[in-house]
Amino acid sequence: MSSNQANVDLLIETSWEVCNKVGGIYTVLSTKAKNLHKLYKDKVIFIGPDVWTDENPSPFFEESATVLRSWKAKADLPDGMAVRVGRWNVPGKPIAVLVKFDSMYAVKDEFYGKMWDLYGVDSLHAYGDYDEACAFSHAAGLVVESLYNYFDGDKKNVIAHFDEWTTGMGLLYTKWKLPKVATIFTTHATSIGRSICGNGKPLYDYLKGYNGDQMAFELNMQSKHSLEKAAAHQADCFTTVSDITAVECEQLLDRAPDIVTPNGFEPNFVPAKAKFAAARRVARESLLSVASALTGIEFDDDTFIVCTSGRSEYRNKGIDVYLDAMREISYKNPCRRILSYIMVPAWSGQPRACLLESINNGHSYRVDDPFITHSLFNYESDPIIQRIHSAGFSNDVNSCITVIYVPCYLNGADGVFNKSYYDLLIGMDATVFPSYYEPWGYTPLESVAFGVPTITTSLSGFGQWVMSSRGMDLNSTGVGVVARNDNNYHEVVSSIADDLKLLSCADAETRESISKQALTTADQANWNLFIEYYIDAFRIALDKEIQRNESK
Repeated sequence: MSSNQANVDLLIETSWEVCNKVGGIYTVLSTKAKNLHKLYKDKVIFIGPDVWTDENPSPFFEESATVLRSWKAKADLPDGMAVRVGRWNVPGKPIAVLVKFDSMYAVKDEFYGKMWDLYGVDSLHAYGDYDEACAFSHAAGLVVESLYNYFDGDKKNVIAHFDEWTTGMGLLYTKWKLPKVATIFTTHATSIGRSICGNGKPLYDYLKGYNGDQMAFELNMQSKHSLEKAAAHQADCFTTVSDITAVECEQLLDRAPDIVTPNGFEPNFVPAKAKFAAARRVARESLLSVASALTGIEFDDDTFIVCTSGRSEYRNKGIDVYLDAMREISYKNPCRRILSYIMVPAWSGQPRACLLESINNGHSYRVDDPFITHSLFNYESDPIIQRIHSAGFSNDVNSCITVIYVPCYLNGADGVFNKSYYDLLIGMDATVFPSYYEPWGYTPLESVAFGVPTITTSLSGFGQWVMSSRGMDLNSTGVGVVARNDNNYHEVVSSIADDLKLLSCADAETRESISKQALTTADQANWNLFIEYYIDAFRIALDKEIQRNESK
């Protein structure tokens, strides 16, 4: 890598998750923004979807009457396509343009036809969120074109960066209309790789035998895969977030990434040292109190609290492994009572009335079904609650382990904890993320940023990065990386249970040492260091654009 700043006059990045918190990509972009803004100031502009209303405004967007005011007044955009301009309310406060894209549906068929003619994108088999994503990214491409013209882009170094297949049409539109714009496409997970895993098929042992186009046909993923593959091939610089996903891209998309751009982290939300102990104490009190209200058990202060969290992908995220490891550890005589949380948003409703009543009454009794905090609309088919029951957890006073499912977003308004995920994470003694398919893995990185030791697997990008930079040992890194493949499920379960027993039995001095090592690992994944990978990507894209246009 080079530390020389790339010569960028305008950097426009488009994602469905700009000012729209859906998943991990929001964390990538919102934490990266501070360092980008530090480098390029207001030459950085983010484009996101305007999916908000007056009744439900984005909590992350601050509209401004002055930012890009003259551009907005002159913006040559199609009738019916509206934009709002302001700042993304994250560190760095970068410029954000939110685009209302409903008018794009009227020209959908014509646009799809053009993308087929130019780039071979097969939209005939589209379903689900394909049309919505393409309408947004088409509109985003029009905004890129308008900004380019306004800033006299022909005479400047302009980069348009598009994240994930959902923005692929925007990249292709830019490539078609603006040949002097350097384009970057980042896939945070290939659509076909995620689908292979989500359908229960083995990915890693058979990867070299998979053909992406063939698997897309088999799994009814032709349109998304076709779009993602076209964007990857047409981009001046193609990137992904980890070495393990780079191999997947080369096999399934038929293009190796030009550079791996690992996801860094911005630790600004971690409490200062002077406030850390108090924040941890408050978190633990809340976690123990809710558990008591559900089960009727009075948990000691030294209860070992562990959790898993993230997207509700039962197999891909290793939730199945996590639950089986919880069952396994009950046979290994842990040194402390274990309170195990599964903080995974699902199709949930309101907080359970019996739980709220128990909380209000000082949790003196055990409620029915003392495993879950909120109602589920699909209780009978939700794999997590069904596995909790089938695994035989009892959540009674005689059991050394208590398992609790929190199936809602922890945004501070869940009705039970009324705290954010980070406000609760600081109270954990350990976290476990035993992923099967995890291109990067922000959740274990978030954990170590709080000094909470974590266990992940060699199939996660973060786990592979830890192994290559720090090693696999939990004691010396704060991260236990368990070797996982397509055939060692039960060994993974046993290894996780062993690591959790080790942590539960560690003395205070050892726990403090492991926590410090976790913080050291997090420091080495700071955006201050990882932003260099993006600077190199910018340079690659700009050089490729020059070569591409000189060859014409």
